[in-house]
This record gives sequence, structure tokens and C-alpha cells, in this order.
Amino acid sequence: MCGIVGYLGPRDAYPIVIEGLKRLEYRGYDSAGIALFDGTDLKVSKTKGKVVDLETQVEKEITKHGNMGIGHTRWATHGVPNDVNSHPHSSNSGDLVIIHNGIIENYESLRKELTSRGYTFKSDTDTEVLINLIEDVKKKEKVKLGKAVQIALNQVIGAYAIAVFDKNRPGEIVIARLGSPLAIGVGEDEFFIASDASPFIEYTKNAIYLEDEEMAIIRENKDIKIRKIKDDTLVAPYIQELQINLEQIEKGGYDHFMLKEIYEQPKAINDTYRGRLLRDEAIIKMAGIEDNMKKFLNANRIIIVACGTSWHAGLVAEYIFEDLARIPVEVEYASEFRYRNPVITENDILIAISQSGETADTLAAIKLAKSKGAFVFGVCNVVGSSIARESDAGAYTHAGPEIGVASTKAFTTQITVLSLIALRLARAKGTISSSDYRHHLLELEMIPGKVEEALKSDALIKSISQVYKDSPNFLYLGRGYNFPVALEGALKLKEISYIHAEGYPAAEMKHGPIALIDENMPIVVIATKKGHYEKVVSNIQEIKSRKGKIIGIVTEGDVQVKELADHVIEVPETLEPLTPLLTTIPLQLLSYHIAVMLNKNVDQPRNLAKSVTVE
Repeated sequence: MCGIVGYLGPRDAYPIVIEGLKRLEYRGYDSAGIALFDGTDLKVSKTKGKVVDLETQVEKEITKHGNMGIGHTRWATHGVPNDVNSHPHSSNSGDLVIIHNGIIENYESLRKELTSRGYTFKSDTDTEVLINLIEDVKKKEKVKLGKAVQIALNQVIGAYAIAVFDKNRPGEIVIARLGSPLAIGVGEDEFFIASDASPFIEYTKNAIYLEDEEMAIIRENKDIKIRKIKDDTLVAPYIQELQINLEQIEKGGYDHFMLKEIYEQPKAINDTYRGRLLRDEAIIKMAGIEDNMKKFLNANRIIIVACGTSWHAGLVAEYIFEDLARIPVEVEYASEFRYRNPVITENDILIAISQSGETADTLAAIKLAKSKGAFVFGVCNVVGSSIARESDAGAYTHAGPEIGVASTKAFTTQITVLSLIALRLARAKGTISSSDYRHHLLELEMIPGKVEEALKSDALIKSISQVYKDSPNFLYLGRGYNFPVALEGALKLKEISYIHAEGYPAAEMKHGPIALIDENMPIVVIATKKGHYEKVVSNIQEIKSRKGKIIGIVTEGDVQVKELADHVIEVPETLEPLTPLLTTIPLQLLSYHIAVMLNKNVDQPRNLAKSVTVE
């Protein structure tokens, strides 16, 4: 994905666009660019690298004046990251300029057609094809920019969020979306454009989120016009009040957003169950579940679809739902789900999990499930996101903005929401006793405090990280509820330190991975007292006999593993279904400290973007 920012109004556009790009750099950071219009000239500056490199480039190339500006930070899809492929892209005449998030799948055929008509191309991107298509339509049809964009978009196949400017219509920007998010900030005689609301929250709390296949024309000192791209139908703007503030998207004294978000987890978990978990009354109150209780109780099965960290949260949920509520669950990679002709019926429930609510593969899985008559329940963090709107019902995690590319509080808040759902269904089905139900509610309410206790091991984990930072490989082992945590721990290390790591069920070690173990191999073993403790201890003994280096994640007061492991990190005791909320904390900190010691860009790891909004 990429980050889009734009401004049209009485203010100087440059500082708004540049600061907005910095806030969106988690969406893409291999190149950046800006276009400014000063009332006479359209000026474009772009470069390979980060937004800070763009600032240096602007100083050399263009003046910063102008009340219209659009900017882009890129995560490359078509064309390698370089100056030429960076956005914005201009049309052959130089009159039109565009920024684009998404993929135009039929760009090759469009490029050939435009080339035959005399158009030339400087870049390897699909975006340059799109802006010249718009120019070609504008000339042939003799229409204004808005109509030209509409006609052109009806000829393309793919996904997009775009902002287009015509220097001959200086008080106007045309924007459109299909499959990629786009928000419009509505101020006093001014408009802001962004991939999410973070670039404009200090200027306005009012936002419009474009729906798929909608376009908008924003004009200086005028109302906004929103239309359907396919049939030109006018759409009444729906203005929402933003629920985030500037403080939430700043580092707050931490060195990295990732570390800040790790330490925000006690509050995030509490915010997620607040108002839903009423322990004194022994009630779990979730409107999305209560209003659809019959569907859940009568469901043949639950299908969970997600990607990456959200998929790992779904695996934890599979254990919880089947253990407590006795409902069959299948967990699917959203990226594979629709390509294998899955069997879906009207009696199935699909739970879609996504931090951003914009994950392209998960959205596609939702649409497939709905076409088969399944009921779709969304679990996401971003209010007003595409998945929230596409789902039949759902629950927000209330984690607050997550800027670090490697998800941390998204994982724990997703597990919190899914635990609440499983407990509510278990109570409704009678598959959990009243005393066990109350005990689970009590323990869940205590989790934020126990996460705070787990965070106190930070200094110890930092010292362990120093020992193993140069290891080329890691193994992560867990059983039962903590097998998905092992997968998540390995993913975190890979994502931000670029060290090869694999997660396995501990018992599977003997079916292949044990061949890798020697005195140079660190193995992180989750060995809490709850669950299959004795089995895991046996696995540790097998590792020890082959001279593997063991980092044990253990319950406070553990004695047996301490005698075997090279290092132990303690977490507080809790019920087995809730242990993933605690055992994941040391693994997040371990990956963070190793990455920092290796001088990696923790918040913006190479080749990754926060949310994958294109296939």
C-alpha cells in the first residue's frame, strides 16, 4: 500500500502535506513526492527514499508556496523504487498530476493503446498509464476533469485510491476509491485528503470516508460533490466525528512507535473490554453478538479469515471457541480462501479479523462469504473502515492507532475481543459452568495488571537479546493455546530484525526441526504451568541433550524449567485460555530489542507496509 495526502484551502499546503506524509510513512517508505500549485505554476518534486529525503529534495528543486498540494509515500508494486517511478505522476502535457494507491491490473493493454496514439511513458508504473488515460479521455470527449476521471475509471480493472489535479482548474481536486481507503477532512472552507485521518486530526474532527466505487470533487470554498463512478448517481456526504487525537499518533517519549505500543497494551486491553465485561453482574455485553445470538447458536461452524498477526489471533480463537463454546472452527488464510473454491453455506458464520479493516484479501473473503449467504462478523480496530462497513455485524478492538508496522497491541486486543465472544457464547450454550464463567471474567479483568507485571522483565529481556542478537536462526516452540504465540513470536523477529525464525508445535520438533538444533541454535520455548507443561518439559530435555540454547517463557515461581533453560522469563499465572495475552509480551520485547541492537528500522521494516490493501 501507499500513503496519500492532499490539501485545498487558504493555508500554505506544503507543511500540511509533508507532515501528513510523515504520519503515513508506515504505509510505504521506499520513495516520496509532492506536487504544489501556487496559482500559476504546478511544481513537482519526488525522490527515492523517505519523506526526510523528499524534504531535502524540495529545498533544491521547488519553492514551497501554494494553497493546493498533494503528496505520496510509496510502497512499490509496479516498477522498482527510484526517482522516476515515484509519485506524483504527470500526464504527457504536464497539465494533469496524480497520486495513486493500488494496482491497475489492465495497465499493459491500456499502455499499448495509448502508445499507439502517441503517448510516451517515462516510468514503469501503472499510475502513469492511468493519468495519461484520463488526459486522453478529457481531450477526446471534451469534458472537464471530474467527468474524464469517471470515464477513465470505468475502463480500468484493479484497485485504487487516487487524487488528480488539473492546473487549468486550480480550485479543484478529484478523488476516487475502489479497494483502497480514502478519507476527506472537512474544515472551514478547506479540505484535506488522506489514506487515513491521521494527517489532518489537528485541523478538523470531521471526516468523510469514501465508499468503494465513489468519487468526489472538492472545490475551494464550495461544497463537496460525491458520485457513484459507474452510474453518476449523486451521494449525500456522511460526515463522521473522528475519535482519535494527536497525542495518540505521536511517540510520547518512546524511541519507537513499536515500543510505545507494546507498553500501551494494558490500557488497550482494558479499553477493549471496558463497557463489555461487567464482572459484578457476570455479564458480557456486546451488541453485535446479542443482536445475532440465534445465528451464532445455530451455526454449523465458524470460519475465521485473516492474514499475518491477525491470523495468529484467529488460531488462538479456534482453541478458545472449541474449548469453551464447543463450536467447530476453521481458520483460513484470507489470501488463499477464495482461490480454493471453499464450501460455504448459509449456516456458516465468517469472522474476519483485521487491524486496519482494509486488508484486501480479507475484504475479498468477506464478499465471497456474503455471496454464499454466510453471516459475516468483523473484528477490526479502525472505525469506519471497509471491513467494518462490509460486515453484517462486528466488534471494534478499541486499541487506538497502531503506527508500528509490526503489530503488537492489535494481537492482544483481538484475542481479548474473541475471548469475550467465546465466553458469551459458551454461557448462552451452557457449555461452561457458572463458577468457571465467573472465574474467566475475573481473570480477564485482571489481565491488564498482569501485562504490566510481564513488562517489568524488559531489562532482563534486553540482556538476553544482547546474547543472541547475532544468531542467524531461531526456533519458537509452544503447545496448545501457545502454539499460535510461538508462530507470532517468530513472525515478529523475522519482520523487524530480518533473522530467520520458525514457530512450531513443540511436539512437531521431533518430526524434522530437531535436525537443526546445535549449540548455536537459540530455541524460545513457551512453558507455562497451564496446559501441557510436562510434555513441554520433555521437549526442553530433548533440546538440552542436543546442546540447544533455551530461552524459557515460564509461569512465576517455576522451578523445573529454570533448572534446564539457559534463560527464563517469567509471566504471571492465569487461566490457560488467557495465557497468550501474557506469553506474547516477552516475545514482542525480544524481537524489539534484537532489532534495535542490529540497527534495524523497527517501525518501518524493509519491504513491509502496515496494511496490505492490494493483492
